Amino acid sequence: MEADLFTAAAEERQAQDPSASPLAVRMRPRTLDEIVGQQHLLRPGSPLRRLVGEGVGGPAGPSSVMLWGPPGTGKTTLAHVVSRATDKRFVELSAITAGVKEVRAVIESARRSSGAYSKDTVLFLDEIHRFSKAQQDSLLPAVENRWVTLIAATTENPYFSVISPLLSRSLLLTLEGLTDDDVRALLRRAVEEERGLGGAVTLPDESEDHLLRIAGGDARRALTALEAGAGAALAKGESEVGLATLEEAVDRAAVTYDRDGDQHYDVASALIKSIRGSDVDAALHYLARMIEAGEDPRFIARRLMISASEDIGMADPQALQTAVAAAQAVAMIGFPEARIALGQTVVALALAPKSNAAYLAIDAALADVRAGLAGPVPTHLRDSHYKGSAKLGHGKGYQYPHDLPGGIAAQQYAPDAVHGKRYYEPTRYGAEARYAEVAERVRERLRGAGPAPDER
Repeated sequence: MEADLFTAAAEERQAQDPSASPLAVRMRPRTLDEIVGQQHLLRPGSPLRRLVGEGVGGPAGPSSVMLWGPPGTGKTTLAHVVSRATDKRFVELSAITAGVKEVRAVIESARRSSGAYSKDTVLFLDEIHRFSKAQQDSLLPAVENRWVTLIAATTENPYFSVISPLLSRSLLLTLEGLTDDDVRALLRRAVEEERGLGGAVTLPDESEDHLLRIAGGDARRALTALEAGAGAALAKGESEVGLATLEEAVDRAAVTYDRDGDQHYDVASALIKSIRGSDVDAALHYLARMIEAGEDPRFIARRLMISASEDIGMADPQALQTAVAAAQAVAMIGFPEARIALGQTVVALALAPKSNAAYLAIDAALADVRAGLAGPVPTHLRDSHYKGSAKLGHGKGYQYPHDLPGGIAAQQYAPDAVHGKRYYEPTRYGAEARYAEVAERVRERLRGAGPAPDER
């Protein structure tokens, strides 16, 4: 129980001197009713409220909870609230630093605590998606036997990152990103309440707006920045956290940028149009503005993936792979390091040769389908693997391209309604110049008008 003694000592010190804890910790909600946002999880009679013993029948449901949501939305807070509401020990582990050995030690300690002191344990495991399958398997006995109440947090889709046996035994709660109004309410509460700043400073509207931009929906980030700004103001003998003081404290300039208004869309549009126009410096400028304004890096990554296909396409097929890799990097590392991957991608896309031919091709094909130009699949292309297909003539006359010179069979592939239509009209830019030549040779071969190409 040595770890528990240290935990108890730390909690006692924080109770005696609240300022010993960071503002984000001091302002952590103590009950479900104090939580800001996540109203879809907090309605009367919800599984979460039943879990903490509210409603008919007291505590009920699974002994494992999976919290899925973006950073700063209250996953750790919910774990603390459940622990406090159910009067259980709280033990926190991070999958980044903990392994099976640490998990088993906590479980064994929980069993001893339950048997010797009748005190059950909440095990909060942060970033469970970083655990391997074997590490997640080690949690199953404790969950099945209810040795601990497991509350696991993840920013990744648990259906892909958590093993099925553990997920099936868990109550899955999806947390939504906090709105600016949610974060604003937290900031005002932190300024006014005694456990926060206790009214020692005031927060002007422009400083509050800047904190909202910095936060990007992350409550912890907003409170951390507020604490830095308040400390700087008090050190100067100021009773107001002015914008200049706040900027100095958090070491970033206030950028004119409204994430929910015209500026949001204008700057995002300017980024993509600068990439399309191959102005790498302008593109980097707009990227920097979005980052400094607290834009969601996933939004930026999505826009870059679209640009890679829409504006570059086959002129540089590697562009999409670069953009997808950047999106994966953003999801794995987050800010501030994610700025490097985003910057590299913007440079690569801006300087890549440009073509929208593939984009125009799929839109033209979709337009024909929507106009009713479809028709039946040619008989020789239909599935011939099921019983009775031969009687219908399916697959009859189909030529297997691998058996023919050049790997191309001069046979009809498109339905009659669009046979002979040309959707893809390649440019002569970048790598697409070669694809243009290949496409023309292949089309001639499909019409039976040319020799089999030696290579494609």
